[in-house]
Amino acid sequence: MEIGLVGLGKMGGNMRERLRRGGHTVVGFDHDPERRDVDSLEQMVDRLDAPRVVWVMVPAGEATAQTVTALGDLLEAGDVVVDGGNSRWTDDLEHAAQLAEKGIGYVDCGVSGGVWGLENGYALMYGGAPEDVAKVQPAFDTLKPEGEFGAVHAGKVGAGHFSKMVHNGIEYAIMQSYAEGWELLEAADLVDNTTEVLRSWREGTVIRSWLLDLLVAALDQEPGLAGIRGYAEDSGEGRWTVEAAIENSVAVPAITAALFARFVSRQDDSPAMKAIAAMRNQFGGHAMHTPAPEGGDVAGETGPDEAPEARAAGAGSDSEPAES
Repeated sequence: MEIGLVGLGKMGGNMRERLRRGGHTVVGFDHDPERRDVDSLEQMVDRLDAPRVVWVMVPAGEATAQTVTALGDLLEAGDVVVDGGNSRWTDDLEHAAQLAEKGIGYVDCGVSGGVWGLENGYALMYGGAPEDVAKVQPAFDTLKPEGEFGAVHAGKVGAGHFSKMVHNGIEYAIMQSYAEGWELLEAADLVDNTTEVLRSWREGTVIRSWLLDLLVAALDQEPGLAGIRGYAEDSGEGRWTVEAAIENSVAVPAITAALFARFVSRQDDSPAMKAIAAMRNQFGGHAMHTPAPEGGDVAGETGPDEAPEARAAGAGSDSEPAES
């Protein structure tokens, strides 16, 4: 299939490459002339045959809203816009209604996989009308991991980003548990090699996971995490998950406590937050408040949580998820 892709940073650039490896034609636009295939959104749309599919990977909020508006003025009835960033699900409802006035379809897609998605595939949670999802399905099939699972049509518009929001809330709690366990092992004058204890948990235990693998990798690169500041940002999804839980009268004490723990990290150089900062850097390439270990952030890049302001429509900076 042909697909337009707006935003070619860490996530978007790798997604373009994975789609091309799958045999698709991708026309990408980005603010960086070294990354982009065309020089404007107009040129991107002109290069695509109808019905067009344009996938947006720019920061959530105003940048996404402006990009959707700009595409609404360029696309035609029967085309589809996919928001693959970390937008709040309530924004999806507004964007879908806005495009529907012009007969343009809208699909929201939560994307997880971080900087590892190019090789491993991306977990995809998407929402939208079946006829709009069908136009994007070949791209979904290529981007997802191999095997039966890894992608789901979660429901109507908004369901994709709502599902990703809950996913990231769970991620908060899991990372907090690993971090607290690591800190306790380090604090007790009993365990000789904490890293090897964690490594042993990677096989045959009920708490084995990819996040545990990444924590061990971080400890191998930075023993004791001595060079990492115990400071971890919170992404919008953590807060939104707690807010949604309140609205739906659902108790989420573990997720809430993990969110509040990140607030505490801004007051003290928390050992547990060193572990969380290291895991975030491992899976998503997120900026830390110290130089990143080899294989982590690109020097000089700013993580999504530290971005001073969202780029306007067409800027092309992809939505580097604060969690993945």
